[in-house]
Amino acid sequence: MAAPAGRPSTARPEMPMLKQQIRLCTAREGVRLAYAITGSGPPLVKAANWMSHLEFDIGSPVWSHMLAALSSAHTLIRYDERGCGLSDRDIEDLSFDAWLRDLETIVDATGVDHFPLLGISQGASIAVAYAVAHPERVSHLILHGGYARGRLKRDHLSASLLEEAELMNKLAELGWGQENPAFRQFFTSQFIPGGTAEQHRWFNELERVSTSPMNAARFMRVFNDIDVVPLLPQVSCPTLVMHAVRDARVPFDEGRLMASEIPGARFVPLESGNHLLLENEPAWQRWLEEIRAFLPAAGPVADPAFTALTRRERDIVELIAQGRDNAQIAAHLALCEKTVRNHITSIFSKLEVENRSQAIVMARKAGFDRAGA
Repeated sequence: MAAPAGRPSTARPEMPMLKQQIRLCTAREGVRLAYAITGSGPPLVKAANWMSHLEFDIGSPVWSHMLAALSSAHTLIRYDERGCGLSDRDIEDLSFDAWLRDLETIVDATGVDHFPLLGISQGASIAVAYAVAHPERVSHLILHGGYARGRLKRDHLSASLLEEAELMNKLAELGWGQENPAFRQFFTSQFIPGGTAEQHRWFNELERVSTSPMNAARFMRVFNDIDVVPLLPQVSCPTLVMHAVRDARVPFDEGRLMASEIPGARFVPLESGNHLLLENEPAWQRWLEEIRAFLPAAGPVADPAFTALTRRERDIVELIAQGRDNAQIAAHLALCEKTVRNHITSIFSKLEVENRSQAIVMARKAGFDRAGA
């Protein structure tokens, strides 16, 4: 896929660009959504955050270190939400409910059925709403730099705050698409105040290529009215909340609020002023260590071909690797034999094998049924 026009060269020579597969799926109202898959191992889904572009982000000096780290032990699934990046931009419904449906669409399209969910910035509120709506699917919840209530839903709302919020919207409408990055630099300074000149240039360009000026203002108006505070006590999975103590974009207290209302949540303050953590700051290593300690260790699957399988399909592969026939698999999993046959057809297609013998050899090499291999 060709690089976006005007894309600066940001890939560092000592760090090869992460390989990704970009695919498209369609939401029920016909909106096309772009998603990307990187890495191998158990799935990790990242809820979309504002200002993303799947191709532009992959080699960037702001996002690439995070994407590479998360993809090193997981199959990372991320996507451009409607109105952004490679997803449809000319859309009528730009709302919180639509963003939640988009995450549901992505999860269904990728076939994952039990996974950790990562939400960054505004993506944290989407992740919370999804975890409450689908508790059987989300194994762990990770929230960074997030908020449960938008600017206009927080305490001490005043006329001056309303005026300031609308001024921000107008600033986006007027300056977002201009070649002169001065308007966009105002927002960049909130996201990565500690960034280098190169990182600021890249983020300024990301703002321009990721969405239109009109959509940028529409996004911010929706952000201001987000309120998932009533959902926080309903989160039932293990949750990790992290927030930079001097975050210039989302107040630190908003992270504390989320952690205090989610039952049993672990809260980690990060010594940084950046909303998006940069590779050269100590807080980034702390962030990565906390996530690695929080998420379960990856299983034995080494072959990336198996990461496309659903949890049920992986269960069946384990039994196939043990040499069990369809009737035995059906009895073990309390399924009918027709359902097992359908799953096996899907497994053979995803693994690109022609028969059971080939599947057994491939599964045992990948680490299934170590005792019988």
